[in-house]
Amino acid sequence: MMIQAVLSNPKHPEYGVATIPFPIPHDQYAHCMELLEALEIGDAVKADCKVEKIDSFYTVLKRTEMLTVNVEELNYLAKRLDSFDTGEAAQLQAMAHKLELFELKDLINLTFCCQQATVITDFSDLAAIGRDHYMNLHGGSASVDELNKLDGEGTAVVYDNGMKLEPVYDGRFFPCYYYEPNAITVAVTSKAEPEDTEHITWLFLPMVQEEIDRALLRGGITDSADVRLRLEDSQLPNEVDVLLDMEYETLSDLNELAEATDGLSKADMEKLGAVVMLAEPKSAAQIKNLAESLDLFDFAPGAHSPAEYGKYMIRQSGRFDYDENLDAFYDYEKYGTERMNAEDGMFTDRGYIAYKGYYSMEEVMNGSQSSHMEMGGMM
Repeated sequence: MMIQAVLSNPKHPEYGVATIPFPIPHDQYAHCMELLEALEIGDAVKADCKVEKIDSFYTVLKRTEMLTVNVEELNYLAKRLDSFDTGEAAQLQAMAHKLELFELKDLINLTFCCQQATVITDFSDLAAIGRDHYMNLHGGSASVDELNKLDGEGTAVVYDNGMKLEPVYDGRFFPCYYYEPNAITVAVTSKAEPEDTEHITWLFLPMVQEEIDRALLRGGITDSADVRLRLEDSQLPNEVDVLLDMEYETLSDLNELAEATDGLSKADMEKLGAVVMLAEPKSAAQIKNLAESLDLFDFAPGAHSPAEYGKYMIRQSGRFDYDENLDAFYDYEKYGTERMNAEDGMFTDRGYIAYKGYYSMEEVMNGSQSSHMEMGGMM
Protein backbone atom coordinates (compact mmCIF):
# COMPACT_ATOMS: atom_id res chain seq x y z
CA MET A 1 0.00 0.00 0.00
CA MET A 2 1.50 3.31 -1.16
CA ILE A 3 -1.25 5.61 0.15
CA GLN A 4 -4.12 5.35 2.59
CA ALA A 5 -6.72 8.05 2.16
CA VAL A 6 -9.73 8.90 4.31
CA LEU A 7 -12.38 10.26 1.94
CA SER A 8 -15.72 11.95 2.55
CA ASN A 9 -18.57 13.63 0.70
CA PRO A 10 -17.82 17.39 0.75
CA LYS A 11 -21.54 18.18 0.42
CA HIS A 12 -22.66 15.71 3.07
CA PRO A 13 -20.02 15.28 5.78
CA GLU A 14 -22.67 13.64 7.94
CA TYR A 15 -22.48 10.55 5.68
CA GLY A 16 -19.18 9.63 7.31
CA VAL A 17 -15.91 8.56 5.72
CA ALA A 18 -14.36 5.69 3.80
CA THR A 19 -10.74 4.63 4.19
CA ILE A 20 -9.33 3.48 0.85
CA PRO A 21 -5.88 1.96 0.09
CA PHE A 22 -4.08 3.15 -3.03
CA PRO A 23 -3.24 1.64 -5.42
CA ILE A 24 -6.53 -0.19 -4.95
CA PRO A 25 -5.89 -3.97 -5.13
CA HIS A 26 -7.83 -5.63 -7.96
CA ASP A 27 -9.65 -7.95 -5.57
CA GLN A 28 -10.75 -4.98 -3.46
CA TYR A 29 -11.70 -2.62 -6.28
CA ALA A 30 -15.42 -3.44 -6.40
CA HIS A 31 -15.68 -3.29 -2.58
CA CYS A 32 -13.92 0.08 -2.42
CA MET A 33 -16.25 1.50 -5.07
CA GLU A 34 -19.21 0.25 -3.02
CA LEU A 35 -17.86 2.06 0.04
CA LEU A 36 -17.58 5.30 -1.90
CA GLU A 37 -20.95 4.82 -3.57
CA ALA A 38 -22.55 4.54 -0.13
CA LEU A 39 -21.24 8.06 0.52
CA GLU A 40 -22.54 9.18 -2.91
CA ILE A 41 -19.00 9.89 -4.15
CA GLY A 42 -16.37 8.11 -6.24
CA ASP A 43 -17.38 9.28 -9.71
CA ALA A 44 -15.20 7.90 -12.51
CA VAL A 45 -14.60 11.39 -13.95
CA LYS A 46 -15.59 14.10 -11.47
CA ALA A 47 -13.55 15.25 -8.50
CA ASP A 48 -16.04 14.56 -5.71
CA CYS A 49 -13.99 12.97 -2.90
CA LYS A 50 -12.82 15.24 -0.11
CA VAL A 51 -9.48 14.12 1.33
CA GLU A 52 -9.94 14.25 5.10
CA LYS A 53 -6.58 12.62 5.78
CA ILE A 54 -3.84 10.99 3.80
CA ASP A 55 -1.02 8.76 5.02
CA SER A 56 1.94 8.07 2.74
CA PHE A 57 5.70 7.95 2.55
CA TYR A 58 5.22 10.85 0.14
CA THR A 59 4.60 13.55 2.72
CA VAL A 60 4.11 16.09 -0.07
CA LEU A 61 0.69 14.50 -0.58
CA LYS A 62 -0.38 16.09 2.70
CA ARG A 63 -1.00 19.12 0.49
CA THR A 64 -4.06 17.36 -0.93
CA GLU A 65 -5.79 17.18 2.48
CA MET A 66 -9.07 19.09 2.51
CA LEU A 67 -9.04 19.21 -1.30
CA THR A 68 -11.66 17.49 -3.45
CA VAL A 69 -10.10 14.92 -5.76
CA ASN A 70 -11.03 12.27 -8.31
CA VAL A 71 -10.56 8.73 -7.02
CA GLU A 72 -9.27 7.36 -10.34
CA GLU A 73 -6.62 10.09 -10.55
CA LEU A 74 -5.49 9.29 -7.03
CA ASN A 75 -5.31 5.60 -7.91
CA TYR A 76 -3.25 6.26 -11.05
CA LEU A 77 -0.89 8.59 -9.16
CA ALA A 78 -0.40 5.92 -6.48
CA LYS A 79 0.54 3.37 -9.16
CA ARG A 80 3.08 5.77 -10.63
CA LEU A 81 4.61 6.52 -7.24
CA ASP A 82 4.71 2.84 -6.28
CA SER A 83 7.34 2.26 -8.96
CA PHE A 84 9.67 5.06 -7.84
CA ASP A 85 13.00 4.36 -6.20
CA THR A 86 14.40 6.49 -3.37
CA GLY A 87 16.08 8.93 -5.74
CA GLU A 88 12.96 9.47 -7.84
CA ALA A 89 10.89 9.94 -4.70
CA ALA A 90 13.24 12.72 -3.56
CA GLN A 91 13.09 14.32 -7.01
CA LEU A 92 9.30 14.31 -7.09
CA GLN A 93 8.86 15.68 -3.58
CA ALA A 94 11.46 18.38 -4.04
CA MET A 95 10.06 19.55 -7.38
CA ALA A 96 6.47 19.46 -6.05
CA HIS A 97 7.58 21.79 -3.24
CA LYS A 98 9.56 24.04 -5.57
CA LEU A 99 6.73 24.37 -8.10
CA GLU A 100 4.08 24.48 -5.34
CA LEU A 101 2.04 21.70 -6.94
CA PHE A 102 -0.92 20.12 -5.18
CA GLU A 103 -3.48 19.28 -7.90
CA LEU A 104 -3.45 15.59 -8.82
CA LYS A 105 -3.23 16.35 -12.54
CA ASP A 106 -0.02 18.30 -11.99
CA LEU A 107 1.44 15.68 -9.67
CA ILE A 108 0.72 12.96 -12.25
CA ASN A 109 2.46 14.98 -14.94
CA LEU A 110 5.36 15.60 -12.58
CA THR A 111 5.93 11.83 -12.28
CA PHE A 112 6.84 11.80 -15.99
CA CYS A 113 9.52 14.50 -15.80
CA CYS A 114 10.81 14.88 -12.22
CA GLN A 115 13.68 12.50 -13.04
CA GLN A 116 15.36 15.41 -14.84
CA ALA A 117 15.87 17.27 -11.58
CA THR A 118 18.91 17.06 -9.32
CA VAL A 119 18.25 16.79 -5.59
CA ILE A 120 21.01 17.10 -3.00
CA THR A 121 20.28 16.20 0.60
CA ASP A 122 23.79 15.62 2.01
CA PHE A 123 26.17 18.57 2.02
CA SER A 124 28.79 16.99 4.28
CA ASP A 125 31.13 16.44 1.32
CA LEU A 126 30.40 18.55 -1.75
CA ALA A 127 33.29 16.90 -3.55
CA ALA A 128 31.41 13.61 -3.42
CA ILE A 129 28.44 15.06 -5.30
CA GLY A 130 30.53 17.02 -7.74
CA ARG A 131 31.53 20.50 -6.50
CA ASP A 132 31.88 21.90 -9.97
CA HIS A 133 28.52 20.62 -11.14
CA TYR A 134 26.89 21.99 -8.00
CA MET A 135 28.39 25.45 -8.32
CA ASN A 136 27.79 25.78 -12.06
CA LEU A 137 24.14 24.85 -11.85
CA HIS A 138 23.57 27.20 -8.94
CA GLY A 139 25.28 30.30 -10.16
CA GLY A 140 28.34 29.90 -8.01
CA SER A 141 27.28 29.49 -4.40
CA ALA A 142 24.59 28.87 -1.79
CA SER A 143 24.82 29.92 1.83
CA VAL A 144 24.19 27.66 4.79
CA ASP A 145 21.30 29.93 5.83
CA GLU A 146 19.70 29.50 2.40
CA LEU A 147 19.99 25.73 2.66
CA ASN A 148 18.40 25.63 6.09
CA LYS A 149 15.45 27.79 5.02
CA LEU A 150 14.37 25.47 2.20
CA ASP A 151 10.71 24.37 2.11
CA GLY A 152 11.44 20.66 1.80
CA GLU A 153 11.79 17.45 3.72
CA GLY A 154 14.85 18.10 5.86
CA THR A 155 17.75 19.98 4.30
CA ALA A 156 17.64 19.66 0.54
CA VAL A 157 18.43 21.63 -2.58
CA VAL A 158 16.76 20.90 -5.89
CA TYR A 159 17.91 21.98 -9.36
CA ASP A 160 15.27 21.68 -12.06
CA ASN A 161 17.95 21.57 -14.81
CA GLY A 162 15.50 23.17 -17.22
CA MET A 163 12.73 20.66 -16.51
CA LYS A 164 9.34 21.57 -18.00
CA LEU A 165 6.05 20.25 -16.69
CA GLU A 166 4.57 18.85 -19.91
CA PRO A 167 0.85 17.91 -20.10
CA VAL A 168 1.46 14.18 -20.64
CA TYR A 169 -1.81 13.60 -18.79
CA ASP A 170 -4.61 15.80 -20.15
CA GLY A 171 -6.93 15.43 -17.17
CA ARG A 172 -9.11 12.72 -18.74
CA PHE A 173 -7.11 10.03 -20.55
CA PHE A 174 -4.39 8.37 -18.49
CA PRO A 175 -1.14 7.70 -20.37
CA CYS A 176 -0.30 4.05 -20.98
CA TYR A 177 1.56 2.77 -17.93
CA TYR A 178 2.44 -0.84 -17.12
CA TYR A 179 2.08 -0.95 -13.36
CA GLU A 180 2.26 -4.74 -13.11
CA PRO A 181 2.51 -7.72 -15.49
CA ASN A 182 -0.68 -8.45 -17.41
CA ALA A 183 -1.72 -10.87 -20.13
CA ILE A 184 -3.26 -8.54 -22.71
CA THR A 185 -3.08 -4.77 -23.20
CA VAL A 186 -5.85 -3.23 -25.30
CA ALA A 187 -6.14 0.33 -26.61
CA VAL A 188 -9.80 1.35 -26.67
CA THR A 189 -11.02 4.34 -28.66
CA SER A 190 -14.39 5.63 -29.77
CA LYS A 191 -15.42 5.01 -33.37
CA ALA A 192 -16.57 8.63 -33.38
CA GLU A 193 -12.88 9.60 -33.15
CA PRO A 194 -10.31 9.20 -35.94
CA GLU A 195 -8.28 5.98 -35.80
CA ASP A 196 -5.11 7.90 -34.86
CA THR A 197 -6.79 9.74 -31.98
CA GLU A 198 -4.79 10.34 -28.83
CA HIS A 199 -7.94 9.88 -26.75
CA ILE A 200 -7.12 6.31 -25.76
CA THR A 201 -8.44 4.30 -22.85
CA TRP A 202 -5.86 1.70 -21.87
CA LEU A 203 -7.06 -1.60 -20.46
CA PHE A 204 -4.60 -4.00 -18.85
CA LEU A 205 -6.43 -7.32 -18.90
CA PRO A 206 -7.50 -9.23 -16.92
CA MET A 207 -9.48 -6.62 -15.00
CA VAL A 208 -12.57 -6.82 -12.83
CA GLN A 209 -15.67 -5.68 -14.70
CA GLU A 210 -16.11 -2.60 -12.49
CA GLU A 211 -12.66 -1.36 -13.51
CA ILE A 212 -13.41 -1.87 -17.20
CA ASP A 213 -16.79 -0.15 -16.99
CA ARG A 214 -15.39 2.86 -15.15
CA ALA A 215 -12.41 3.15 -17.49
CA LEU A 216 -14.72 3.22 -20.51
CA LEU A 217 -17.01 5.72 -18.80
CA ARG A 218 -14.00 7.93 -18.16
CA GLY A 219 -13.19 7.70 -21.86
CA GLY A 220 -16.72 8.77 -22.75
CA ILE A 221 -17.69 5.34 -24.14
CA THR A 222 -21.11 4.16 -23.01
CA ASP A 223 -22.19 2.11 -26.04
CA SER A 224 -20.43 -1.18 -26.83
CA ALA A 225 -21.14 -0.58 -30.53
CA ASP A 226 -19.00 2.56 -30.29
CA VAL A 227 -15.88 0.65 -29.23
CA ARG A 228 -12.80 0.32 -31.42
CA LEU A 229 -10.17 -2.14 -30.12
CA ARG A 230 -6.47 -2.43 -30.85
CA LEU A 231 -4.17 -5.10 -29.48
CA GLU A 232 -1.26 -3.12 -28.07
CA ASP A 233 0.70 -5.80 -26.23
CA SER A 234 0.36 -9.42 -25.22
CA GLN A 235 2.20 -11.99 -23.13
CA LEU A 236 0.43 -14.76 -25.05
CA PRO A 237 2.12 -16.92 -27.71
CA ASN A 238 2.46 -15.36 -31.16
CA GLU A 239 0.18 -18.07 -32.51
CA VAL A 240 -2.59 -16.55 -30.39
CA ASP A 241 -1.87 -12.92 -31.23
CA VAL A 242 -2.09 -13.44 -35.00
CA LEU A 243 -5.50 -15.12 -34.65
CA LEU A 244 -7.13 -12.28 -32.72
CA ASP A 245 -9.15 -10.13 -35.11
CA MET A 246 -9.78 -7.05 -33.00
CA GLU A 247 -12.47 -5.82 -35.37
CA TYR A 248 -14.72 -8.67 -34.29
CA GLU A 249 -13.54 -9.48 -30.75
CA THR A 250 -15.38 -8.22 -27.67
CA LEU A 251 -13.86 -6.87 -24.48
CA SER A 252 -15.61 -9.51 -22.42
CA ASP A 253 -14.14 -12.36 -24.49
CA LEU A 254 -10.67 -10.81 -24.41
CA ASN A 255 -10.91 -10.32 -20.65
CA GLU A 256 -11.95 -13.95 -20.14
CA LEU A 257 -9.04 -15.07 -22.32
CA ALA A 258 -6.66 -12.93 -20.28
CA GLU A 259 -8.05 -14.35 -17.05
CA ALA A 260 -7.70 -17.94 -18.33
CA THR A 261 -4.08 -17.41 -19.36
CA ASP A 262 -2.96 -15.07 -16.58
CA GLY A 263 -0.41 -16.90 -14.47
CA LEU A 264 0.23 -19.74 -16.93
CA SER A 265 3.77 -21.05 -16.68
CA LYS A 266 6.23 -20.56 -19.53
CA ALA A 267 5.86 -24.26 -20.36
CA ASP A 268 2.07 -23.98 -20.52
CA MET A 269 2.35 -20.90 -22.75
CA GLU A 270 4.55 -22.93 -25.11
CA LYS A 271 1.98 -25.70 -25.05
CA LEU A 272 -0.87 -23.27 -25.74
CA GLY A 273 0.96 -22.02 -28.82
CA ALA A 274 1.20 -25.57 -30.14
CA VAL A 275 -2.43 -26.35 -29.22
CA VAL A 276 -3.61 -23.32 -31.19
CA MET A 277 -1.69 -24.52 -34.24
CA LEU A 278 -3.38 -27.92 -33.99
CA ALA A 279 -6.93 -26.81 -33.17
CA GLU A 280 -7.08 -23.69 -35.36
CA PRO A 281 -9.51 -21.67 -33.20
CA LYS A 282 -11.32 -18.71 -34.71
CA SER A 283 -11.85 -16.41 -31.72
CA ALA A 284 -10.69 -15.35 -28.28
CA ALA A 285 -13.57 -17.35 -26.77
CA GLN A 286 -12.38 -20.55 -28.44
CA ILE A 287 -8.75 -19.89 -27.44
CA LYS A 288 -9.92 -19.37 -23.85
CA ASN A 289 -11.62 -22.77 -23.85
CA LEU A 290 -8.45 -24.38 -25.18
CA ALA A 291 -6.34 -22.65 -22.52
CA GLU A 292 -8.63 -24.11 -19.86
CA SER A 293 -8.30 -27.58 -21.41
CA LEU A 294 -4.53 -27.93 -21.83
CA ASP A 295 -4.59 -31.20 -19.89
CA LEU A 296 -6.45 -32.76 -22.84
CA PHE A 297 -3.33 -32.43 -24.97
CA ASP A 298 0.05 -34.18 -24.98
CA PHE A 299 2.96 -31.91 -25.81
CA ALA A 300 6.55 -32.87 -26.60
CA PRO A 301 8.45 -29.55 -26.72
CA GLY A 302 11.25 -29.45 -29.26
CA ALA A 303 10.22 -32.71 -30.95
CA HIS A 304 10.23 -32.39 -34.74
CA SER A 305 10.49 -36.02 -35.85
CA PRO A 306 8.99 -39.39 -34.84
CA ALA A 307 12.32 -40.33 -33.20
CA GLU A 308 12.43 -37.12 -31.15
CA TYR A 309 8.81 -37.58 -30.16
CA GLY A 310 9.44 -41.20 -29.10
CA LYS A 311 12.55 -40.18 -27.15
CA TYR A 312 10.66 -37.44 -25.32
CA MET A 313 7.80 -39.77 -24.37
CA ILE A 314 10.11 -42.52 -23.10
CA ARG A 315 12.76 -40.39 -21.40
CA GLN A 316 11.04 -37.21 -20.22
CA SER A 317 7.27 -37.66 -20.07
CA GLY A 318 7.40 -39.54 -16.77
CA ARG A 319 5.14 -42.26 -18.10
CA PHE A 320 7.87 -44.88 -18.28
CA ASP A 321 10.61 -46.17 -15.99
CA TYR A 322 13.45 -45.08 -18.24
CA ASP A 323 16.79 -46.84 -17.70
CA GLU A 324 19.71 -44.97 -19.25
CA ASN A 325 21.76 -48.19 -19.26
CA LEU A 326 19.31 -49.58 -21.83
CA ASP A 327 19.25 -46.46 -23.99
CA ALA A 328 20.81 -48.25 -27.00
CA PHE A 329 17.99 -50.78 -27.02
CA TYR A 330 15.12 -48.29 -27.23
CA ASP A 331 13.63 -47.84 -30.70
CA TYR A 332 12.49 -44.26 -30.28
CA GLU A 333 11.46 -43.78 -33.90
CA LYS A 334 9.29 -46.90 -33.99
CA TYR A 335 7.56 -45.98 -30.72
CA GLY A 336 7.04 -42.39 -31.85
CA THR A 337 5.61 -43.49 -35.18
CA GLU A 338 3.20 -45.94 -33.53
CA ARG A 339 1.92 -43.26 -31.19
CA MET A 340 1.47 -40.77 -34.03
CA ASN A 341 -0.51 -43.31 -36.08
CA ALA A 342 -2.86 -43.86 -33.15
CA GLU A 343 -3.56 -40.24 -32.23
CA ASP A 344 -4.66 -36.88 -33.60
CA GLY A 345 -1.47 -34.84 -33.59
CA MET A 346 1.02 -32.79 -35.61
CA PHE A 347 4.47 -31.26 -35.54
CA THR A 348 4.64 -27.49 -34.95
CA ASP A 349 7.51 -25.04 -34.63
CA ARG A 350 7.29 -25.57 -30.86
CA GLY A 351 7.24 -29.39 -30.93
CA TYR A 352 4.76 -32.22 -31.30
CA ILE A 353 1.20 -31.74 -30.03
CA ALA A 354 -1.57 -34.36 -29.85
CA TYR A 355 -5.18 -34.26 -28.70
CA LYS A 356 -6.25 -37.07 -26.35
CA GLY A 357 -9.71 -35.92 -25.24
CA TYR A 358 -12.94 -37.88 -25.54
CA TYR A 359 -14.96 -35.16 -27.25
CA SER A 360 -14.00 -33.54 -30.55
CA MET A 361 -11.68 -30.53 -30.50
CA GLU A 362 -14.53 -28.50 -31.99
CA GLU A 363 -16.65 -29.30 -28.94
CA VAL A 364 -13.76 -28.40 -26.63
CA MET A 365 -13.26 -25.05 -28.37
CA ASN A 366 -16.96 -24.25 -28.16
CA GLY A 367 -17.23 -25.35 -24.55
CA SER A 368 -19.65 -28.15 -25.43
CA GLN A 369 -17.71 -30.78 -23.50
CA SER A 370 -18.29 -28.82 -20.28
CA SER A 371 -22.04 -29.04 -20.80
CA HIS A 372 -21.79 -32.77 -21.45
CA MET A 373 -19.77 -33.27 -18.26
CA GLU A 374 -22.22 -31.25 -16.15
CA MET A 375 -25.21 -33.16 -17.50
CA GLY A 376 -23.40 -36.47 -16.99
CA GLY A 377 -22.70 -35.56 -13.38
CA MET A 378 -26.38 -34.86 -12.74
CA MET A 379 -27.61 -38.19 -14.14
